[in-house]
Amino acid sequence: MKNEEIKRAVQAQFGKNAEHYVQSKTHAKGSDLELMVEWMQPSEKWRALDIATGGGHVARTLAPHVSLIVATDLTRQMLMAASAANETALVHNVMYVQADAESLPFLDESFEIVTCRIAAHHFPDPAAFVREVSRVLSPSGLFLFIDNVSPEESSLSAFINELEKTRDPSHVRCLSVSEWRTLFEANGLIPQKQQERKKRFEFLPWVQRTSESSEQEAAVEKMLLDATGEQKEYLGLTTKEGRVKTHQIDEWMVLCKKRGGQEDDDNKA
Repeated sequence: MKNEEIKRAVQAQFGKNAEHYVQSKTHAKGSDLELMVEWMQPSEKWRALDIATGGGHVARTLAPHVSLIVATDLTRQMLMAASAANETALVHNVMYVQADAESLPFLDESFEIVTCRIAAHHFPDPAAFVREVSRVLSPSGLFLFIDNVSPEESSLSAFINELEKTRDPSHVRCLSVSEWRTLFEANGLIPQKQQERKKRFEFLPWVQRTSESSEQEAAVEKMLLDATGEQKEYLGLTTKEGRVKTHQIDEWMVLCKKRGGQEDDDNKA
């Protein structure tokens, strides 16, 4: 599938499920939202950019701590749903811009903070996304990235990504931590803090959030039930009476700092 076709699939998928993502516990809750603020220590003078804002949860969390946050998403319906949720929460310093994460419509060095949470596995060109993050981030600016990641072992990674794509055709690929690190460091984004955690999902809400049919849900469940022992162990699969109950995936959260600020120059001196 070509990049433009992938992006149309993403827009179709998220357009019709926009409200589900606003309400999704996986996206709306989580200690990572509070930890994000703790790690970045944002200033009220800073401008922030949230890429692929989805239900607007990051924008809503950051808004009280910055002067302005620009929330972008490829899908107009997602932006509308995020805007409505933020208005209900009385959050007003958010601007909404429909934009492609791989070609951002902003000038160089426009933001002190850039964030992207649980979205990058939908991007067909991760390298272009990371280049754009670095371009729009000010020197010594902070980039907070959170996404599902695949294991380093290639055959296990292939299975995890096939499973995700069977569940959600707009899924492109979960990269491994080492792949993301390579992209970040190549673009002057230096990891400062990181954490990995296991996220456990109840099968039905997880599969139904993106499914088109009961046949699709059955195909995903069959993949899990037919998985190898290694795959089931990695996923922490639990079953009851021959049906999948829960499974888990890896999530990586990392705070990067863009090389090139005054502090970096002082350290070289």
